[in-house]
Amino acid sequence: MSTGTTGTAEPAGRPPGDGTATATATARKREQRGWYFYDFACSVYSTSVLTVFLGPYLTSIAKAAADPDGFVHPLGIPVRAGSLFAYSVSASIVVAVILMPIVGAAADRTGRKKPLLAAAAYTGAAATAGMFFLDGHRYLLGAFLLIVANASISVSMVLYNAYLPQIATPEERDAVSSRGWAFGYTSGALVLVLNLILYTGHESFGLAESDAVRICLASAGVWWGAFTLVPLRRLRDRRVAPDGEGAVGSGWKQLMATLKDMRRHPLTLSFLLAYLVYNDGIQTVISQASLYGSEELGLDQSTLIVAVLLVQVLAVAGALGMGRLARLYGAKHTILGSLVVWTAILVAAYLLPSDAPVFFFVLAAAIGLVLGGSQALSRSLFSHLVPHGKEAEYFSAYEMSDRGLSWLGPLVFGLAYQLTGSYREAIISLIVFFALGAVLLARVPVRRAIEAAGNPVPERI
Repeated sequence: MSTGTTGTAEPAGRPPGDGTATATATARKREQRGWYFYDFACSVYSTSVLTVFLGPYLTSIAKAAADPDGFVHPLGIPVRAGSLFAYSVSASIVVAVILMPIVGAAADRTGRKKPLLAAAAYTGAAATAGMFFLDGHRYLLGAFLLIVANASISVSMVLYNAYLPQIATPEERDAVSSRGWAFGYTSGALVLVLNLILYTGHESFGLAESDAVRICLASAGVWWGAFTLVPLRRLRDRRVAPDGEGAVGSGWKQLMATLKDMRRHPLTLSFLLAYLVYNDGIQTVISQASLYGSEELGLDQSTLIVAVLLVQVLAVAGALGMGRLARLYGAKHTILGSLVVWTAILVAAYLLPSDAPVFFFVLAAAIGLVLGGSQALSRSLFSHLVPHGKEAEYFSAYEMSDRGLSWLGPLVFGLAYQLTGSYREAIISLIVFFALGAVLLARVPVRRAIEAAGNPVPERI
């Protein structure tokens, strides 16, 4: 196995004849199997920590530390205790937006993605494991660890995604990307089941409820760190030609340089805009589904948790199934089809009767079937549109679209609720993201975009 930057093979799928050797199929498959395991490692953070446990727990700690008016005062700033979690997530996004283009550019210019991936992954895993020490009134510690962990996973995903065009040929990328998502959803569901067993049975284990939550949070960090060893052993760095530039400039300078370079590839930028719009809708549906279920539909916590598990399990099948559809109909058409399904999901949610958990489970199943595939195929399609040598830098912009700019959907959702007082009106307002995203994506000539980026065009795209 190659380590460091001694390898000389160029990214898989580049046209031959440039004086470099193409990785053998066996070596490529080995790297792909290692690559899948980073999704397997880090997805438990998104599922168990962000989606289920940390928000309510951190809010309870902040409320315990709040003054009689319900405010805490980090750095002397009055903050309503119930808003601390949301503000911490927002702060983590700001940190990630600053770091992602810097790290992406450094990875491209030095060719050393793996050490940077290790640093980001283990910083995030350590912060998550450190959540075991959240108790009493330590809301500041909780906010700090959340900011570090959330920013770290965003940075690590830039580097992880940037490996895709290097380890998979153009014909393989839809399937490889889909398998990565499937691995992630599998681990997310598995760890969530184990954590829920501990949480619901904490008394039989001799634990207080808060102790069970802290163990669940910390276990996600331990899992993340342990399984990150697999991709670090199997992935390898590629040597890059020195260009005489420094590895890292200032954050905003590098971001502006990346955006300026992307203007030379307007079709790639057009796809990124379409992805930004429809993915914002996807992320908002996921983040607000529990709120909609509890506040508008009157469902209890156990029903919502089962629904989250159902999404995780079916997202595996959905990611793999849509990967197969992409081989038949092309990634673009499959994504467009998924956006139609997302629109139907919102209409169904708007019409869903209250106190009807069976119908909510059906809705969760539909979300699971299109969630993984929509995201996996978007990632693989974008990988075809990235110019050679710009993988990490462009994927930093992609990741910023995925994570760093995901505030538009929640803003529309919140404004719709504020103006109407109805979560049904709020959820149906999100249709605009899927409709506009579909129109923008349909207008992107992906074959011409791939050629303009200097990449080989797959038979089906």
